[in-house]
Amino acid sequence: MKLKKAMDRIPGGLMLVPLLLGACVHTFAPGAGKYFGSFTNGLIAGTVPILAVWFFCMGATIDLRATGTVLRKSGTLLVTKMVVAWIATLVASHFIPIDGIKGGLFAGLSVLAITTSMDMTNGGLYAAVMQQYGTKEEAGAFVLMSVESGPLVSMIILGATGVAFFEPRLFVGAVLPFLIGFALGNIDSDLREFFGRCVHPLIPFFGFALGNGIDLNVIAKSGMAGVLLGLAVIVVTGIPLIVADRWIAGGNGAAGLAASSTAGAAVANPAIIGEMIPSFKPLVPAATAMVATACLVTAILVPMLTALWVRRHHARDTLREELLAPTAPPLKESDMHV
Repeated sequence: MKLKKAMDRIPGGLMLVPLLLGACVHTFAPGAGKYFGSFTNGLIAGTVPILAVWFFCMGATIDLRATGTVLRKSGTLLVTKMVVAWIATLVASHFIPIDGIKGGLFAGLSVLAITTSMDMTNGGLYAAVMQQYGTKEEAGAFVLMSVESGPLVSMIILGATGVAFFEPRLFVGAVLPFLIGFALGNIDSDLREFFGRCVHPLIPFFGFALGNGIDLNVIAKSGMAGVLLGLAVIVVTGIPLIVADRWIAGGNGAAGLAASSTAGAAVANPAIIGEMIPSFKPLVPAATAMVATACLVTAILVPMLTALWVRRHHARDTLREELLAPTAPPLKESDMHV
């Protein structure tokens, strides 16, 4: 059986399939971890340590020796995404209660879910899309997107908007593994390659552990809200990213649209932040389910929308070239033969 190929056919499947399996375990056998104990319990309840190793390895993959064009493009998309997520959080905090929406179509929606779904781009999806529809430099622009990985950016945004207060030591604790990995990866390219190989294999493990904190009933209840959240991510972050790509990074907007997604790793952020801020813990299951749904929705739609954007742009350029092409001069009488 080709299970890996089957998962790869599902957008974000490497994260979402183990997450759903974990949710099944939590729903139908909630005491399984304590019952088996030892290493089995470690896999079921080990979200934080597994993510710590993954975050360290992600830091090691960032190479500051990238070209100036790549850094300019990557930096533009990174800063724009963070600023838009900050504005969205600020606006949402004025309309959504701190403990989330309790009923209706948007039941379970919280500021925590909005922030964690909007502030982190799916770097793998972006690179794959731009390798097909963009330039080599645009495809390599995911080099700085790893900075968004983990809870640090979400913590900064939630703190800056006054939604939550984090002690300085918590900020240091959240970013320290990433910084150590980043330093080692840039000191020794062999270490970058060595630790970089661990990034993708760790995803199913923390996906499964995350799923063990979710009840399938929560996913069913928050499904439509998660779909709407995914669409909002594309619209709210996509438009500013397209503008920034065109006017600052010098692109045609395709790279900005390709960056308007929710990263699979963002699914972990509500749980991590919930560990730091106890008042957020009741929001974690619904927020995790919504971010996972937003990840799936954006993973399906963003490549299609980017392809349509590129085709439209190329068609427009072709038409402009045809209109501006010099026409053949009229024949003179001396050139005409009867």
